[in-house]
Amino acid sequence: MRASSEILIKIMNPLLDPLLAASAVAQKGPIKPLGHHELLLILLELALLLLVSRGLGEFMRRIKLPPVVGELLAGVLLGPSVFGWLLPSLQEHIFPKIQAQSDLLSVVSWLGVLFLLVVTGLETDLNLIVRKGKTALVISLGGIVIPFATGLGLGWFLPEGFLVNPNQRLIFSLFIATAMSISAVPVIAKVLMDLKLIRRDIGQVTLAAGMTDDTIGWILLSVVSGLASSGKFDFQTVFRSVGGAVLFLGIAFTIGRSLMSWVFRWVDNYIGGPTASLSALLVLALGAAAFTHTLGIEAALGAFVTGILAGQSPRFSREAGLTLELITSGFLAPIFFATAGLKVDLLQILNPQTLGIGLLVLAVACFGKFTGAYIGSRIGGLSHWEGIAMGSGMNARGAMEIIVATIGVSLGVLNPQMYSIIVMVAIVTSLMAPPLLRWSLSKVSMSDEEVQRLEQEQLASRSFIKRIRRVLMPTQGGPNVKLAAQLVSHLAHQNPVEVTILFAKSDKKAKTKSANAVKDTTAETAIATVTEKFHLPAESLLETKVESGSNKAEVILKEACKGYDLIVIGATERQRSKGALFNLLVDRVVQEAPCATMVVKSNLSEAEEETDLAAYHKIGHILVPTSGTEYSQHAVEVASTIATQTGATVTLVNVVNRTQQEYILFEQQTMSSVTDLAEKIVHEQAEVGRGLGASVKTAILNGSPELEILKFARVNEVDLIVMASSVRTVSGRAFFGHRTDAILNKAPCPVAVITLAANTTSC
Repeated sequence: MRASSEILIKIMNPLLDPLLAASAVAQKGPIKPLGHHELLLILLELALLLLVSRGLGEFMRRIKLPPVVGELLAGVLLGPSVFGWLLPSLQEHIFPKIQAQSDLLSVVSWLGVLFLLVVTGLETDLNLIVRKGKTALVISLGGIVIPFATGLGLGWFLPEGFLVNPNQRLIFSLFIATAMSISAVPVIAKVLMDLKLIRRDIGQVTLAAGMTDDTIGWILLSVVSGLASSGKFDFQTVFRSVGGAVLFLGIAFTIGRSLMSWVFRWVDNYIGGPTASLSALLVLALGAAAFTHTLGIEAALGAFVTGILAGQSPRFSREAGLTLELITSGFLAPIFFATAGLKVDLLQILNPQTLGIGLLVLAVACFGKFTGAYIGSRIGGLSHWEGIAMGSGMNARGAMEIIVATIGVSLGVLNPQMYSIIVMVAIVTSLMAPPLLRWSLSKVSMSDEEVQRLEQEQLASRSFIKRIRRVLMPTQGGPNVKLAAQLVSHLAHQNPVEVTILFAKSDKKAKTKSANAVKDTTAETAIATVTEKFHLPAESLLETKVESGSNKAEVILKEACKGYDLIVIGATERQRSKGALFNLLVDRVVQEAPCATMVVKSNLSEAEEETDLAAYHKIGHILVPTSGTEYSQHAVEVASTIATQTGATVTLVNVVNRTQQEYILFEQQTMSSVTDLAEKIVHEQAEVGRGLGASVKTAILNGSPELEILKFARVNEVDLIVMASSVRTVSGRAFFGHRTDAILNKAPCPVAVITLAANTTSC
């Protein structure tokens, strides 16, 4: 332990020594609290900036423009350009040019930068980048290389009056080149969403290219920031900056990915809730930002990558992500953008020389992005109009350009004139993007393949099975839960899932030490029996838990409130109360579950259980009774997913009974119309099953539904019946309906019944 502490101290010393040295110099007496006047000013500044920025942002939203434009203009209005020109003394009193006061506002502004990049990272879809990889990479390289080259040339020939230090022109030129290369993915995404084009092929490629562009851009910015911090350009500095960026990204996307998943899983298991998930995310993001800053690269890269990794973690709370987005968009980001606008002086931009240089920078920025993205699009196989759309979208600079400009000022690379010009470029290009995208994308038509993909995605968006990410499986042992484990293994091949096997104990009665030992052994045996039945794909996760509480049902329901999508439970026969289909534990879980449940009943004889369940229960034919309801489709999806993995055939049946015939006759219609309706129901649901890759047949039966279904199962040697049912509480017990109860009790084969969440407010 002592050796570990010494190693940790050696690692941390290089990081802490500068801070300790500065502290030793500065601290010669007791630290005074923030003064009354300083606190008053910062509160007044934040209130004023937030009021004006949010107001103008909402106004811009109403006129179909990016809100960021209004938030930037708020700072311009409150800065020296308007407020300072109309009421100079009052403006200087509220926003004094005092370093300590400015630092207070800068802290809030930097939190806005980091939080904004975490949110951007959460929305970055790595799977999309991989899926559109080749085309997106070619477009992104075109959108980086050409703007970088034109920006580098521009920086090299700008007058010395626009440089902070004329001796560092190369570093200044590299910074301008990087600023010209950045795109604003949030602006692009918002325009595509407004136009309902985000799922189109061109929308997907635009987003993927923009995300790739930004990722490369942040690496470039980190390298250039490292050069700016050292104040010189040499290969050692370049190597250190590039090496630092590569080292961080290598750690992040290997060890960091696993560490991130473990952290969120641990937080979810032992603390739970979106608040804990949000706190964990912020600790990781701020820690990563500090780490990248220590490496001599930009802190923003650490926050951005943390957001990407958190977004890929299955246990990160989406509610926490939404909360962070609300805090950022409602408070910190507007403060950041307005603070950025405060530094803009329109009077300087209106100076003939500055205005001329500003227009030149704007022209070079637009030319570089349009040309680069268009050439990359054409090389990547896109059409002429798709190339123009790509250039129009990726030309938007928005928030990302402001962050670059802010970093440039903080590093002493940009002077006030150049800063104002870059902010102006961000505003103008963000204003240009929406109308240009609307115009160019209206010229892009859809291919048959794209139409088919969009239809598949529309079906998937309503799919029950594709929403399942976490499965809870309570177990007390027995054949029912063994079979349930086999079914979940098949379902896991549709989507990577996390399965938690839970052994629930009741601590209501005091137990002796020996009794506890017996219980522990029982738990281990029950869990091991189920675990050996699982055959999950490599990307799925299986964990086990032993929890205790006042009663077993409460333990299960408490665990189910931790964000599970499905509870799979065996229909244990022991201690079944009179008139109830299941025992009290299963009955209560089904009634009060906060998510969907699947109850599995094997219906096998003792001899069949010993032989069949010793290995995998063979499934060659699955029967699904369907009535065309939403929950009937859930059963079709579950059965089809199992069939796809086992090679089984799915038969969908709809039973036309006498009651339905009498009702139709009363309505003066014919029997054929009833059959037509039944055929339409099974046909539509068969398409859902085939969309999941299953072999699906249909059948229309006549007679009593439960009798006909049981007869069909016996005659056709069905291996599994999958049903869906709503749950009602009758006389204190879970009631699926007489037909479902009859099939569960009398079926000659295993039965699985899927129900929707019975009590979504129980958590």
